[in-house]
Amino acid sequence: MDLKEAFAMIHISETAADRIKEMLAAEETPNLFLRLGVKEGGCSGFSYGMGFDDESQENDQELDVQGLKVVVDGTSLKYLNGLEIDFKESAMGGGFTINNPNATATCGCGSSFRTAADAGKPDADC
Repeated sequence: MDLKEAFAMIHISETAADRIKEMLAAEETPNLFLRLGVKEGGCSGFSYGMGFDDESQENDQELDVQGLKVVVDGTSLKYLNGLEIDFKESAMGGGFTINNPNATATCGCGSSFRTAADAGKPDADC
């Protein structure tokens, strides 16, 4: 599978996309997009990154998902194939949820994971 095929496998629910679009509209910086990524660390070995950016990098892959410009760096892409992002409302507010079929273990808060092929580097203080 090449990078474009893998990147096409990121899914954002309509609810999450609507919430992200609202958040983008509230920002005063033009040309913002959603950046997804993975870095070593966290309790399980890797941590998710999800935020807004307005600058692309050389190894970035770009895709339109639910009308959103989504950018992932080439290194993170292999960990995010099949990723599903949703937004859930609760009595305490709401938040984004991540379902990653590549994760073989996750931490209790769901923001850290490891895969069968790569354990990453867990933080020593977790």
